[in-house]
Amino acid sequence: MALSQAANLVEKILGHGGTATTEQNLTNPDRNPGKYADPSGEKMKALVWNGKNSVKVIETFKPAKIEDSDVIVKVTGSTVCGSDLHLYHGAVVELQKGDILGHEFCGIVDSVGPNISKVKPGDRVVCSFQIACGTCMYCKRKLSSQCENTNDNTIENIMYGGRTAGMLGYSHFTGGYAGGQAEYVRVAYGDVNLLKLPEDVPDEKGLYLSDVLSTSWNAVVDTGVKEGDVVAIWGAGPIGHMAAAMSFMEGASRVIIIDGGAGSWRLDYVKSKLPKVETVNFTDLASGENIVSTLKKMEHGGPDVAIECVAGEYAKGWAHYFEMLTGAETDTSEIINEMIMSVKSFGRCGITGVYVGYTNHFNIGSLMERGIRLIGNGQAPVHLYWEGLLKKIQEGKLDVYQMLSHRVKLDELEKVYELYNAREKGMQKIYVETKFSQPRAEGTPELTTYGTA
Repeated sequence: MALSQAANLVEKILGHGGTATTEQNLTNPDRNPGKYADPSGEKMKALVWNGKNSVKVIETFKPAKIEDSDVIVKVTGSTVCGSDLHLYHGAVVELQKGDILGHEFCGIVDSVGPNISKVKPGDRVVCSFQIACGTCMYCKRKLSSQCENTNDNTIENIMYGGRTAGMLGYSHFTGGYAGGQAEYVRVAYGDVNLLKLPEDVPDEKGLYLSDVLSTSWNAVVDTGVKEGDVVAIWGAGPIGHMAAAMSFMEGASRVIIIDGGAGSWRLDYVKSKLPKVETVNFTDLASGENIVSTLKKMEHGGPDVAIECVAGEYAKGWAHYFEMLTGAETDTSEIINEMIMSVKSFGRCGITGVYVGYTNHFNIGSLMERGIRLIGNGQAPVHLYWEGLLKKIQEGKLDVYQMLSHRVKLDELEKVYELYNAREKGMQKIYVETKFSQPRAEGTPELTTYGTA
């Protein structure tokens, strides 16, 4: 990349500017209601980004079908994901005020375009968080996260040397598709991106096939966890939690989860659900100890596999904090360096947490000299996994409820984001209900209210 081109790119990133995509108005139909709003004029509630560290529940127009392959879904369940916090913080490129958030949801088909044949009004469905066309080279291999046809963002193409798939509710960097923290959603290529939910799978289980289950499973199988492995996982949130459970499913002999600070309580939460898990609280390490030395003492040579489930925006040291603050880098390399240095020689390190740009002080020497395999797990290709994971749920092999801690109303998402961002104790994974939701499934949390609706 030419120096001038790189400088212009950095300026666009830091200013959250750049070329808007063809989907730009779909995140907020109020910008162009004549084209993007349902002809009925029906209104709906939706959560929008309202600026850095601010979201707002608004009333806006129910979306219209624009293409013949579109499906409109009435949302019966959505959630808040750790990666939504990157949007909340304003850390993702090309996020615009008024964009409807939310990339994980399930619901009931409301209406379908004339080219739709696999779903019909009334069907219960879960939606993939990524938008796949179904016909390109990657989609034919079910590598839906790398679809070539659903995200025309120019900045991403320059930064990455190629585009990834469009994503629902995740800024114009990923296509500008309106998200699922709303009462209705337009789903492009509905026959491809919707999976029917059988009657024996309630929404509280089926919803999470949209992202968290597929992402956790991809982290484990793509990084190559196998029988007898010792696995270390950075981050005890829902992705790290389920990656730990799935590592045991794949035959791991030991799983060690690392977390700390405001998220320390999550270590105890995961331990209460998975007693075999071992935990390391990085804020409680003895003087002179660090994560690398601790893991080397716990396992000779270190773990076989390291899985990162945190993200690159959380600096642990002052150097990275100030470099990120001044725009000298977009992502910190601290956790990745810990992983590389912690694992056995020829160990495997998988990156699942969100990293969007460039990093400094990367320990390439250890990577090369010790033969470490560094694997970018990418955005998990949901279509590759969701049918198999659905079967595991039906067979009782995959316990979804172990991560589910709260049920809340869409109307109260402003407060929920605030609490989730603060790592509210006990708030692991959330089920967000709407006016279309089914009665609460047995064994799931009761509704929590905050008096804000």
